[in-house]
Amino acid sequence: MTSIERVAEGLEKPALDDRSYRVVRLPNQLEALLVHDPDTDKASASVNVNVGSFSDADDMPGMAHAVEHLLFMGTEKYPVENDYNQYLSANSGYSNAYTSSTETNYFFEVAASSSQHSDATTNGHVKSPLHGALDRFAQFFIAPLFLPSTLDRELKAVDSENKKNLQSDTWRLSQLKKSLSNSKHPYHHFSTGNLQTLKDEPLKRGVKIRDEFIQFHCEQYSANRMKLVVLGREDLDELEAWVGELFAGVANKDLPPNRWEGVQPYGRKELLTQVFAKPVMDSRLLDIYFPYQDEEELYESQPSRYLSHLIGHEGPGSILSYIKAKGWANGLEAGAAPICQGSAFFTISVRLTEDGLKHYNEAVKVIFQYISLIGESAPQQWIFDEVKGMTEVDFKFRQKSPATSFTSRLSSVMQKPLPRDRLLSGTSVLRKFDPQGITDALSYLRPDNYRLTLVSQTFPGDWDQKERWYGTEYRVETIPSDFQAAVRTAAQTTSDTRIKELHLPHTNEFIPTNLVVDKKEIYEPAKAPRLIRNDEFVRTWWKKDDRFWVPKGNVYVTLRNPLAKATPQTAVMSNLYCELVKDALDEYSYDAEIAGLDYQLSSYSMGLDIDVGGYNDKMAVLLEKVLVSMRDLEVKSDRFKIVKERVLRGLRNWDFQQPYRQVGDFTRWLGSEKGWINEQYLAEVTPLTAQDIQTFYPQLLRQVHIEVLAHGNLRREDARRMTDLVESTLKPRVLPKSQWQIRRNLLLSPGSDYTYVRTLRDPANVNQCIEYYLYVGSLSDHILRAKLLLLGQMTEEIGFDQLRTKEQLGYIVFTGAKFAATVMGYRVIIQSERSAEYLESRVNAFLALFATKLESMSTEDFESHKKSLINKRLEKVKNLDQESERFWSHISGEYFSFVQNELDVANLKPLSRQDMIGFFNHYIHPISPARAKLSVHMIAQSSPKATAGQQLSTKEQEEKLVDLLSKYLTSVGISADAEKLSNKFARVDVSGGGQKAIVSAISSYLHEDAKITPERVEAVVEMGKQLLGTVLPSLGIEVKVDVDEEDLPPAPPKVKETVFIEDAFEFKAGLSVSKGPRAVCDLREFEEAEAKL
Repeated sequence: MTSIERVAEGLEKPALDDRSYRVVRLPNQLEALLVHDPDTDKASASVNVNVGSFSDADDMPGMAHAVEHLLFMGTEKYPVENDYNQYLSANSGYSNAYTSSTETNYFFEVAASSSQHSDATTNGHVKSPLHGALDRFAQFFIAPLFLPSTLDRELKAVDSENKKNLQSDTWRLSQLKKSLSNSKHPYHHFSTGNLQTLKDEPLKRGVKIRDEFIQFHCEQYSANRMKLVVLGREDLDELEAWVGELFAGVANKDLPPNRWEGVQPYGRKELLTQVFAKPVMDSRLLDIYFPYQDEEELYESQPSRYLSHLIGHEGPGSILSYIKAKGWANGLEAGAAPICQGSAFFTISVRLTEDGLKHYNEAVKVIFQYISLIGESAPQQWIFDEVKGMTEVDFKFRQKSPATSFTSRLSSVMQKPLPRDRLLSGTSVLRKFDPQGITDALSYLRPDNYRLTLVSQTFPGDWDQKERWYGTEYRVETIPSDFQAAVRTAAQTTSDTRIKELHLPHTNEFIPTNLVVDKKEIYEPAKAPRLIRNDEFVRTWWKKDDRFWVPKGNVYVTLRNPLAKATPQTAVMSNLYCELVKDALDEYSYDAEIAGLDYQLSSYSMGLDIDVGGYNDKMAVLLEKVLVSMRDLEVKSDRFKIVKERVLRGLRNWDFQQPYRQVGDFTRWLGSEKGWINEQYLAEVTPLTAQDIQTFYPQLLRQVHIEVLAHGNLRREDARRMTDLVESTLKPRVLPKSQWQIRRNLLLSPGSDYTYVRTLRDPANVNQCIEYYLYVGSLSDHILRAKLLLLGQMTEEIGFDQLRTKEQLGYIVFTGAKFAATVMGYRVIIQSERSAEYLESRVNAFLALFATKLESMSTEDFESHKKSLINKRLEKVKNLDQESERFWSHISGEYFSFVQNELDVANLKPLSRQDMIGFFNHYIHPISPARAKLSVHMIAQSSPKATAGQQLSTKEQEEKLVDLLSKYLTSVGISADAEKLSNKFARVDVSGGGQKAIVSAISSYLHEDAKITPERVEAVVEMGKQLLGTVLPSLGIEVKVDVDEEDLPPAPPKVKETVFIEDAFEFKAGLSVSKGPRAVCDLREFEEAEAKL
């Protein structure tokens, strides 16, 4: 037997990386990166296959995506379709996958430590859950079953995923760009696929679709096209042995790497054209696409990084600085993105204002003038060195990321032609200044080598075409000759003729120079920050980083003032104020941002939040500038008009989000004592003036209570100094504690059942959505909280399997705990084309089904769920930002329960199955007289049935069905007599959607009129059944599937009648309120005497 080849060890890695690495190649040519992390609590693996949507057959778009879905549905070794996900769920894990143009990426995460339920041993000791997960995972690529029983379901899942995105501008504009590209290049493909491309059309052509997917897997999936990354606690030798054992069976077909050379996405026909596209949301974008070189082999110099740094700069002298001063733009981004080997685009994208839309051609000329400025002199070493220096610093102090993020990203990186010892640094670090390479790269940004796209809901208004897959309205035309000439002139400007305000950036004063980390030996990292100041003015929390040892920090500041969101109007004014401050700071803060130091300013229910994070060297400088800008803001009418319009547009666009992203806001609003929703904000924006904000904002700063968290490479005196900086700059009066806002939630009474219905504003969205919420109790009840968390764990996998996989209700299905300011509950969210009432009934059925499963659950399975949840609750934070966010959530939540995870574990351990049965039957079971429920239904304006059928009459539905069936029979070589076929439907209620009667009529025609053999009838009818599942809905007929009794989904139990909320104000007025949040202990316990520090 050929041995495993060790390709590389000792990879170049960040300074504080305590992992060890090894790259190996199996005899079947599968290459793997093995990662030993002795301290990880999560193990993970990812396989990246060099095959994606570019490999789809032209007549079957979405094939690669469908195969990705189908691989999860059982293998020869593990034939139960959800065995893989059940195993992961029982071991604190999960899985996912994605399909892109040139690769398909599969990944999972699982508990790193051994559990008592593991069934495998090696050398006498219990193997970790990673081994069992890898075993199941490897079978995807060795012997997937493509189970016929799952085929239809997973194709519907693909279709549902596609429908989820139909109203998303990101997807719509991306596909428009592809559809208008060179049809000879696979970039032109429709990548997601839907039922039409993957089922209906192939069936009409007589294609055996399951065979096509199997063939695709056989012809495209090969060990030599795969890259594997495995991360675990096991040492490298053991991981190597496991990979060698479990992945040896992946067949190597010696397939060449997938390449698409000799043709480009944009040819002469596509260049020098402009595309006008109408978006769903109110947005205005100017995109310039330059066909660009593939930089895969240029990983050391990456010339596009130099160009994007200059073109995308936001400081003085930049493109954005000039066009923003003109009132034409709010933002600009630039950079190169690969399409596939041999192809790439360099894109410049500008977010236009209303005035910018009128002057988009002027903005284009400014861009080309700046490009001419870059080319006027040789590439400058100091600019490259500045960018290079930051890439080196960022890599040196890179912290760990979540396990799946790491493995999924690295398996993709392994497809690149990088030296194997540089897989971690890869394209992250610039190494070589190549002036000629930069000059060559700039040569692609020519006035004869681009396509322009303008996105607007209003301009030009005469779109004359619709994109095939998403229906985006657009117009495409050759760029007018006078505009082309003006661009050519702009590209040839000199220092004498160029706009004088344009110039290259100055040196960046925010580049960190002090990167010393104050590190000392510690026995155990502190679990909470210390309270180093606590008086009527200020509470300052501080923790010197004792875990990650990077020269970074995070400072969070809350200026507590109840005025910030006292009314919808003050909420809007607070938001406008924050946006105006950020707008004024854009040029200044950009240098800090590219030097790894950033800030955020926002308003929320308790006041204003200022967050500053990144390299701590210049942190105080940026904080002071933000505070001074807040204090001294001059609201200029021209910038106010632009910022106000942007805020107004954002509020209007909120209604065009996907329904599942909207529904939670209504649930929160209905459950909050004080709070507002989007339509209330929207009503307040238009009347506001610049003077309103100028008069209002000093009231936000005049009287506040200051709360600070300083965490990271910051000393106590740094924390105190920054606290003093807030006080001395703003000089506020004290806000007495008696005036602090108390957050409270409304309490649903036992036995109540409410439903609130909202109609979606987007007329083209066909998806409905529900959030089904069951109130459980107070956040401060730790035993109830533990039970709720365990219920979420136990229902996660079975909920997904039942509601999404088996019942195919929709692509979006969530189950689990929901936490508000002071209360908690259990919720289910489903987005679907099915009616909200039907979805509600299926949730009731699912909960009743789970009740029976809980009653019969074995002790072993119950304890496995507990163990899995405990592992999740004790998962370590991976980096400084995660720990900072955890601390701040406990501070801003006002419970100060910094060891909440340990409390959860302590309360989980003693729970018994009987405890959970009692909890479930009281709070959750649909027939419980004590449970309290609130459902929010988001209703589509147009149902799929109405849209597809266009209100056809019963007679028209029957005629169209007969016509489609005739075409289908003809396509499979059977003579179709439309009159005789129609006679067979004389007594069939076609509009009723009963498949059994329709299939019987078809069978009768085939036997009696077409006179074909029984064997042929059976085969034709079986394919016809699959076709009906799509044909009937397309005629506006709701399908009633006839299935065997044992295959029926569980019937919903009879539940009490719901009360519909007609008046939200009256509803909320009738509910009692919760207690406000209170600290879990005396805050003095977090204080520490000076002598001890």
